[in-house]
Amino acid sequence: MGGSQSREDLELSDSEEEEEEEGNENEGERQDRDEAGPRSGGTLTPASSIDEVDRKLQALKLKYSNSSLSPSPSSSRKPNSRNAVKLYLHIGGNSPAARWVVSDKFASYEFVRDSGSDESDGEESPSSPWLLQIGSKVRSRIDPNLQLKSFPGQRRVDFVADGVWAIKFPSPESYREFQNRFQSCLFENTYGFESNQDNKVKIFGKDFTAWAQPEEEDDSIWADADESFEKSPGRLATPTRMKQDMLEEFEEEADEGGIQSLALGALDNSFLVSNSGIQVLRNFSHGVHGKGVSVKISGNGGRAVAYSTPKKALLMRAETNMLLMSPVEAGKPHATGVHHLDIETGKVVTEWKFEKDGTDITMRDITNDSKGAQLDPSESTFLGLDDNRLCRWDMRDRRGIVQNLANAKESPVLEWTQGHQFSRGTNFQCFASTGDGSIVVGSVDGKIRLYSRTSMRMAKTAFPGLGSPITHVDVTFDGKWILGTTDTYLILISTVFKDKDGKEKTGFSGRMGHRIAAPRLLKLTPLDSHLAGKDNKFHGGQFSWVTENGKQERHLVATVGKFSVIWNFQQVKNGNHECYKNQEGLKSCYCYKVVPKDESIVDSRFMHEKFAVTNSPEAPLVVATPMKVSSISISGRR
Repeated sequence: MGGSQSREDLELSDSEEEEEEEGNENEGERQDRDEAGPRSGGTLTPASSIDEVDRKLQALKLKYSNSSLSPSPSSSRKPNSRNAVKLYLHIGGNSPAARWVVSDKFASYEFVRDSGSDESDGEESPSSPWLLQIGSKVRSRIDPNLQLKSFPGQRRVDFVADGVWAIKFPSPESYREFQNRFQSCLFENTYGFESNQDNKVKIFGKDFTAWAQPEEEDDSIWADADESFEKSPGRLATPTRMKQDMLEEFEEEADEGGIQSLALGALDNSFLVSNSGIQVLRNFSHGVHGKGVSVKISGNGGRAVAYSTPKKALLMRAETNMLLMSPVEAGKPHATGVHHLDIETGKVVTEWKFEKDGTDITMRDITNDSKGAQLDPSESTFLGLDDNRLCRWDMRDRRGIVQNLANAKESPVLEWTQGHQFSRGTNFQCFASTGDGSIVVGSVDGKIRLYSRTSMRMAKTAFPGLGSPITHVDVTFDGKWILGTTDTYLILISTVFKDKDGKEKTGFSGRMGHRIAAPRLLKLTPLDSHLAGKDNKFHGGQFSWVTENGKQERHLVATVGKFSVIWNFQQVKNGNHECYKNQEGLKSCYCYKVVPKDESIVDSRFMHEKFAVTNSPEAPLVVATPMKVSSISISGRR
């Protein structure tokens, strides 16, 4: 999948534009209605309908002038010259016939309030959100779902609004005016305040001026990125189909299907958790293969265990044990406890209950103490997260006796050994741990907090939100980079800073102060975003997997709909990368590869780095769909 240079190119000569307009305008609008469905802001009126009305009026012998009902194009379509644009539409999707057509060569854009969002009887309210309106064909709320992408050299922006559109401006000045106004409206829609310096300080804080004014940031932190093993191209790299750069790909049917989650191991096996049990996979340097073995969940001594499909599977104790966490209520992530599974016997040996101070509590997520903790044969603690709780649980019974499920009259209680229950709404969503056990937490308000291993009460650093909830978070083994996932983009943050003595630290170990680099955003092109599906959202953004000091992650991967999307990590953090030149606002990277599948993807993750072979820069990528599991090896050649 992915865009190609020809699909994005709008650099037509005047004569080519005129021919395109004459030959394709009506055809393009008709095809667009057929393929993209109705647009927000009203449907297009076919020319035949207007002709029919005209004939009926003439049959009634009403007296009217032809000019009044049939105005000339110049008189009826002449836009406000200040807001004049040419509107293009992309048709044909990803087919060989895909192309841009001129939808309206005399369009005019406006930023308007949504009069239908309040009870003001259609009148605009200062609290109403801003909309982008272009002629009669586009009317859409200004937010990240537009996936706006800018092309300063072409005086053009692309976006998604029930279809893929592009508008081209007559001059650099009109392009810049649109960009400035758009960014102001986006800020106001996101934060509820007018876009000015005081409000930006109020939202981001004085230490995060680079987030509010990215054009003024010091890029030296990003400029320190290591030389890429895969050199950045001299021109803007465009998205590509993964199949062009693969060594090989193989896939196999999952036993009985219904895959819900993927648990990759760094040793011999990996696991697919499904509706009926757990399928065991064998790890190889070229990917994973089914062993033909499935673990059916049962209690100790053959006693049946109430089994609802777990939404979280956590490997522990040198990958011989697994914790399974199932939500109490369908559609909700919260669980009251975990099942402790012995993988070798396929039996649940303990049902642990979450409890604090004698009161049952819930957890929405669990994870290992550190990046490599699942390889530790003596591991007995793990981390837990709930909306307003961050803690560490211990499976060693406080009385020194490990309770057995077959003998226990009630579920044993996990020991709350460390943590904090916050009194005010932190709205935690997700978390991850570094190689040394530091913790990063993402929240509904978009904030990302960093906690040291020794303190879960006070965050060492709290990065402000960009307006979108963080649904998943990951961190490099060394703790220097954080990857947050939102519905419409990924956010990459550097945690590195130098203290007053010039010593390099991360935001997990000290307060970063005012010298904090602006983040980078990782996005799909508007076309790929549209092709991924209207209701599809990014999820599960991950770094490739290392568990050793001095090793550097090489790729990033995330899932959206039927796409697994891969970015080159070294290229993304290279501040001099061609993709970042002349961008407005926070810099975004569109250089990625896409692995398309025939059904929605459950999860995409890179295997442990030890499975990388000599002719590949990365360990294989494992992609799980509800019915299949695939392994993809990446080629080291361009």
